[in-house]
Amino acid sequence: MSAQTSTKKGKMGNYFRGVKAETKKVIWPTKKETVNYIGVVIFMCVIFGLVVWVLDLGIHRLLSFIIK
Repeated sequence: MSAQTSTKKGKMGNYFRGVKAETKKVIWPTKKETVNYIGVVIFMCVIFGLVVWVLDLGIHRLLSFIIK
């Protein structure tokens, strides 16, 4: 039973060593790029929210005319 435990620990150790090695290969964005990306995401969320709001308002008004 201890052989299985040590094999599992070895496999997990290899996995985490691989994760660490792959993380070192990542090209992380600079602070300026990150701020730009966050700005784009916030802007797109606002635009999407406005589009959904306008569609909701239009559907609500259309249905209020039909239901009356």
